[in-house]
Amino acid sequence: METNNNYDILEQEAFNYVPASQGKRFANYLIDMIAFYLLFFLIAVLLVIANPNALDELNDDSAAGSFFDRILSLVIYGLLMGIIEGIFKGKTLGKLITGTRAVQNDGSPLTFSKAMTRGLSRMVPFNAFSALGSPCNPWHDRWTDTTVIDEKQSTY
Repeated sequence: METNNNYDILEQEAFNYVPASQGKRFANYLIDMIAFYLLFFLIAVLLVIANPNALDELNDDSAAGSFFDRILSLVIYGLLMGIIEGIFKGKTLGKLITGTRAVQNDGSPLTFSKAMTRGLSRMVPFNAFSALGSPCNPWHDRWTDTTVIDEKQSTY
């Protein structure tokens, strides 16, 4: 299969992306976290309805139980975000609302494996703090060569 290099160059030049602002990135994070915890709460309610004794098992106030709960929620959050971004080509609920999208640094859409890698990178403790600063460049973007763009200001 022969490719036209001039067409490839024009196609790459035609893409001009504008990174999403810190405010939009923060809004994405808040919306996604609220949605995640609402989903987590809904699942817990359904679990208790299905098995009322499950509430006793969920009430582990020990330090080890609390630590395990935090690690488990990080893992579930990372997997869920990766799956959602993979299925919806770089979109999450937060990104849908704010008009942003995650793309690869060359402007191409996220592959499912790249989206999963972004999600797994979110499992690293303190990842959210890596987004502080200007420009906003959190670990899950740096480690996966991706960025979040403002779709309204970017050209494809």
